[in-house]
Amino acid sequence: MDRVSNLPDEVLCHILSFLTTKEAALTSILAKRWGNLLAFLPYLTFDDSANSPSSVSRLDSWISSALARGVSDLDLAIILDYDEDEDEDDNYYQLSPKCFECSTLVSLRIDCGSNIALAADRVSLPLLKTLVLDSVPVCPNEFETLLRALPSLEELQLVEVMWKDMYVNVTVKSASVKTLTIKLNDCLSALSFDTPSLLHLVYYGFVASDFPVVNMEKLFDARIIFCLSEDQLKRLRDPDHAWFDEEDALGYSNVWKLFHGIRNVPNLDLLPDTLEVIFNNLKSLSIKSDKDRGWQAMPALLRNCPHLEILAIEGLVHHVTDECGDACDCVSREGKGLSLTVCQVKELEIQGFRGTMKEMAMIKHFLDYFPCLKEMEVYVEENDPTQLGNREISKLVQEILELYSKLSGCNVQLLVSDYLEQKWLKNRKIS
Repeated sequence: MDRVSNLPDEVLCHILSFLTTKEAALTSILAKRWGNLLAFLPYLTFDDSANSPSSVSRLDSWISSALARGVSDLDLAIILDYDEDEDEDDNYYQLSPKCFECSTLVSLRIDCGSNIALAADRVSLPLLKTLVLDSVPVCPNEFETLLRALPSLEELQLVEVMWKDMYVNVTVKSASVKTLTIKLNDCLSALSFDTPSLLHLVYYGFVASDFPVVNMEKLFDARIIFCLSEDQLKRLRDPDHAWFDEEDALGYSNVWKLFHGIRNVPNLDLLPDTLEVIFNNLKSLSIKSDKDRGWQAMPALLRNCPHLEILAIEGLVHHVTDECGDACDCVSREGKGLSLTVCQVKELEIQGFRGTMKEMAMIKHFLDYFPCLKEMEVYVEENDPTQLGNREISKLVQEILELYSKLSGCNVQLLVSDYLEQKWLKNRKIS
């Protein structure tokens, strides 16, 4: 007996794994020692592209045999000759329901050429952890049925799935999925995510017209890449132009729901086209500041909001850095206030005002550089004591704001809540 045949079965199977399945099968004629090794190979690849159409009928038996032997990973790529005269569904191989009945399958990939339409309601894949649907036609209702029958699913990839129906509403609903990759090559009417255990999200492609449900409470990282054509960019950037289409704009107006749903994600990766979609339609923005956090990102944010009309800022005090001096008045620098001058903000609301000189300088800065500002409402801090409880200081601040209002042409109002006014009266700090 030759030396190779004396090697353990595990080593021989590893050697055979580098051959095509057809080549590995031919080794069974070498000797009895090789006869049964094919059954123990971890991967089998069937390429029947050169055979006659009659061989298609054998596909179900091949798949069923593999599943019956306890296969854990199954990758199906069935490509049929495309016939334009045939019904669209006839150009795809109809998978047997048996392909979805296996107690050992852990990973399933279905590539172009397969149709899962009639199989989704007979699913029994209790151990399946990874499902990849790539370029296959799928009915949204059958897709939901499929997901409900996969209790162990952890990774889901939807790559250029051809969603059926003219007005497509797709819902990805799974309590177990932790990783989701979705690549859209068409615009959906609505896309919902009910995935409370999701940790990792990759969204690539067209923007859905609506995001009714976004449940991703545990999301750790997200990468969102919206794809826009040059024409779409023109329409987004110039809504007053003759080519502006209100239906197109409506298609991007609900994208805030997606970002509101993932607002607590600690790691977010956005590409330039995504920023165009998020901020070019933005008309109202609310920002909460913190004395320990800087405003380095504020100039870039405001420059990317060319249609912003209403801005609300809770707290003007922030951490001063070398990047200050544009959106704020902290540092004197060339190009001061540049990001504000390109913003069309008409109404500015300031919460948590304490009456400090720094805050007064910030207000003056906004009045000087926001070119369209018409209304400014300054709300006095309610929860912590401020020097505005002193009648003389309060009067001085009011007079300065009135002067600012007169010089700028913007209506500046200092507002005190009823609760705070009653509190001051009770403490006899104002009469």
